[in-house]
Order: sequence, then structure tokens, then C-alpha cells
Amino acid sequence: MRDSNVPEAELLKTVLQPLLEDFQYWFARSRNFLETEQLSFMSQDEQSDLLTQVKKAQEEVTTAKMLFTATGEQVGIDMATLVPWHQLVTQCWHVATRFRSQQENWQSKDNI
Repeated sequence: MRDSNVPEAELLKTVLQPLLEDFQYWFARSRNFLETEQLSFMSQDEQSDLLTQVKKAQEEVTTAKMLFTATGEQVGIDMATLVPWHQLVTQCWHVATRFRSQQENWQSKDNI
């Protein structure tokens, strides 16, 4: 339930602007990770496909942010657009977590 004292434009700016910035941040991190690490638990094609998805999502977020700014922060984004971005970020988090877990396991085995 939203506060009826908060104008819709201010609500959009308060919620959507930081959300778009978060997507930009996480997609940039994911892109860097996928471009610099070799993931033993993914095929080269799988890693390349995930990187392609991240690059596409980055472009979409950049476009959405430009439109949001160009309209004076008066336009929202449909949930049908946001949900796949969220799912992709979550998928990238899982991949990074698995990579870190694998790295930790290898390091602990080396110390035995």
C-alpha cells in the first residue's frame, strides 16, 4: 500500500532510479566476472551464452534509464521487463557463488 501523500513521480524516482542503478552495478560485475574467469563447471558455450544475456540486459537497462531520465522521471517500467533482469542477476549470483565455493574447496585441499 502506498502513501497517498507521496506524488507518483517522486515514488517512481525513489524506487525505480536506485533499482536501475542496482541492475547496472550487478550486470557490470557479472560481465567482468564472466569475461575474466574460466568456469570449470560450465561449458565455454554456456558461459558465452550467459555473458551474451548479461550484455543484452545491460543495454536494456541503459536504455530504460535513459528513457526514465529523458521523460523527467515520469515513466515506469513494466514488471514483465524487470522480472527477467532479476532472474538473470540471481542466476549470475548463483554462478559466482558456485565459483567461489569451488575456489575455497581447492584452496583447502591444497593446505592438507
